[in-house]
Amino acid sequence: MLTVETSSGRWGPFCEQIAAFLAADVITLAVDGQAVRGYRSPDSPALWIRDHSDILRAGRYFTDDVQSAVDAFARQQARNGRLFDFVTTRPMGGRENWETWVRVPVEADVEYRFVKAAFLAWQASGDDDWIARLLPALDRALVYTTTHPWRWDAHHGLVKRPYTIDTWDFDFTAGRHPWLNFQITDETFWGIMHGDNSGLYEAALLLARLYDHIGAGERAAAWRARADAVRAQANRLLFNGRFYTHFYRLGPVPDPGVDEAEQLSLSNPMAINRGLADHAIAVSILREYRRRREAGSAFAEWFSIDPPFPAGTFGDERLVPGAYCNGGIMPLVGGELARAAFEHGFERYGVETLEQYRAMIAAQQATYLWYFPDGTPSSVETSTSPEATATDGWGASAMLWAFVEGLCGVVDRAHSFRRVRLAPRWVAAGERRAAVQVGYPAGGGTFGYRFEHDPEARTIRLEIASSGAEVSLHLLLPPGRRPVAARWDGADVPFTVERVEESTYAAMQRAVTGSASVEVTYAGA
Repeated sequence: MLTVETSSGRWGPFCEQIAAFLAADVITLAVDGQAVRGYRSPDSPALWIRDHSDILRAGRYFTDDVQSAVDAFARQQARNGRLFDFVTTRPMGGRENWETWVRVPVEADVEYRFVKAAFLAWQASGDDDWIARLLPALDRALVYTTTHPWRWDAHHGLVKRPYTIDTWDFDFTAGRHPWLNFQITDETFWGIMHGDNSGLYEAALLLARLYDHIGAGERAAAWRARADAVRAQANRLLFNGRFYTHFYRLGPVPDPGVDEAEQLSLSNPMAINRGLADHAIAVSILREYRRRREAGSAFAEWFSIDPPFPAGTFGDERLVPGAYCNGGIMPLVGGELARAAFEHGFERYGVETLEQYRAMIAAQQATYLWYFPDGTPSSVETSTSPEATATDGWGASAMLWAFVEGLCGVVDRAHSFRRVRLAPRWVAAGERRAAVQVGYPAGGGTFGYRFEHDPEARTIRLEIASSGAEVSLHLLLPPGRRPVAARWDGADVPFTVERVEESTYAAMQRAVTGSASVEVTYAGA
């Protein structure tokens, strides 16, 4: 459930349109006689755990089935912890309607995405018994990532992979394979890609939180320590002073024909949102994206990678610069950028990104996985994928996730909205009034509030509605203003002043059962 009303009237239809996109992306398969439902990829008629995991960040507000897809992948997990990338019961190049499970060997990101999908499903369902039963599978998945010789570089203590374009599933062969290559061979070029390590970092911390929740503190501490080690090593080795280096080579690689030192790849904003990047690194990455927006000619700076590789470098002549994962413009990246911007003091940038996407999908009534830099949408003929749907759930969900957690500012810090970080940022969007209600159909948890900004009286008022939550409130004030007083249910309460870059927040924390009224008064700087 997600309903939003604002004084401008433009954000409610935005939410409704993305909800319609996501509804069109639900796929139901019969696997071992059981119905499995999840969110499909926009460019393949299959259920990929990668796409499903990311889409669930927004999809959990609309679906009552968040567990069956996770359960299906868990049932097929290998004893060493390895997982499949996707499952389909539709023909794959022929007419056979087999049940087909596939693992792309060069992929190193499947296991941590499985953990993220399970965590999101637990948040939405609130099902402690279910997640407790699943914990051994989640643990095995990350053990596989951190021990298997195809996935782990013991010397650097980081995840490794073949030389792919960021998180994509085919690698650079220097012409030694006739088409896209998905296999690991004796000739594979190995290296470290930052996105795999930010993903492992986040998943290890999520796993630690789940272990803490069931009282397994020792195992939680072990995964937290592993996460800390990965973060320290990745930031030391992979951050180049402006952004994360696309591919850190572990051996000699033929010249791919591009200035690799300048390649900004799509997992950079993800590293911010997953927590790998500290605030200073996050600010540097956000400034790099803004610089490239101002210096370049693309309609948006949501690059899959920039600069791209020469045409055909990865084995398919359709992968020209600006196409697909080779420099295509992806709403997925824009959503990640917006979410990161809201958290790190670039609130106006976050709003501008959401507004650009909102206006685009409102005008076109469509959304695609990627666009050429001139705005031409993807098609089957211009990419390596079997489909190019006009209801891209991957990018649309990222934008809605940034909207809910960034602009609306509702972040579930436990499950079922029992602990909420509430950071409404409506002043950055020029909205004087807003009403927000979010909920999980799978478990019934809900949270909502009404916001009113009165610039003349220099007050911001909130009416919070919750069935029972510990609320950590961080209220963004207009530029150049500082809080001078706060009242909670009519009584004066202490608050702290938080500064994030040039932004100022009034912060306080209270339990809310039923409803609460908050009023913050501000003055000039």
